[in-house]
Amino acid sequence: MSGLEHLLPLPRYARASERAAEQIIAAYSSSFGLATRLLGPRHRVHVRNIYALVRVADELVDGAAEGAGLSNAQQHELLDQLERETERATQWGYSSNPVVQAFCGTARAAGIDGELTGPFFASMRMDLEENAAAPSGASLGSGIPLGADAPAPLGGFAESGPEHHARYVYGSAEVVGLMCLRVFMKDEAPSEREAAVLEHGARRLGAAFQNVNFLRDLGDDRERLGRDYLSAGTRMDAAAQARWVATVREQLADAAATLPLLPRDARVAVGCALRLFSELTDRIADTPAELLPRRRVRVGAPRKALLALQSVLEPNGPASKEVAT
Repeated sequence: MSGLEHLLPLPRYARASERAAEQIIAAYSSSFGLATRLLGPRHRVHVRNIYALVRVADELVDGAAEGAGLSNAQQHELLDQLERETERATQWGYSSNPVVQAFCGTARAAGIDGELTGPFFASMRMDLEENAAAPSGASLGSGIPLGADAPAPLGGFAESGPEHHARYVYGSAEVVGLMCLRVFMKDEAPSEREAAVLEHGARRLGAAFQNVNFLRDLGDDRERLGRDYLSAGTRMDAAAQARWVATVREQLADAAATLPLLPRDARVAVGCALRLFSELTDRIADTPAELLPRRRVRVGAPRKALLALQSVLEPNGPASKEVAT
């Protein structure tokens, strides 16, 4: 028995969709699962619903659809369909796609609309455009020699510079932070100044998460996807590594400064995420630049558990201090 039999048809379907969203997240990220378990009950399901839709779109452009034999044009079509379905469901309150259904329930409850979903899907399209533009030597499964002194050229992300990177990161990560913030604050009444500070912190946290993941996934992004988000088409050297580590630390410090403004039942989870990504950043800094494409930096389960405990015990204190140093 599912435990949903007593519900009317729409609430029953909505709850089942939320369970589907939870399964999507569980299949892809143990760290995210840990962080969401630290959220208060009123936030937990909503944040999972957001990340499930993000994950489905991300997998579409990162190889799952191509693995099914779909062309770049067909992937574009599917992404467009997913965006239209998300827009309609947010307006109507119903989708036959369970992940979209879960998201639309959250979007309607928290006031998430096209202002945030539009830039997200635009960034996903940028990934598909990079796939189409990548030369034959740098496409999916190309086996680029990661140790080569002169790697194959990679296309738009590598060549378009800081503005292109900033636009992509805003849509792919910062707006996700803003979506989560709307969930956290939907029952709160911050001042105009507090709201502005919180939005800045949410954007900076999203950007830090994305940049850390770019640094962790250098090899996979280049070898499998033919993309280069950070190093302008050249090898990641020690100077570039140091610049990105400094950027991430600054972003994490800005986000940590806003932690006390969050509702109490969101602080522990956000603080744990800050601690985890600070730890990842430190490990990236300690890894020789030439090894970053070959070795995905990780934090083991015992250390994650300790970071979670620290966040529970001191949700306002050391998290911000540690990240800022």
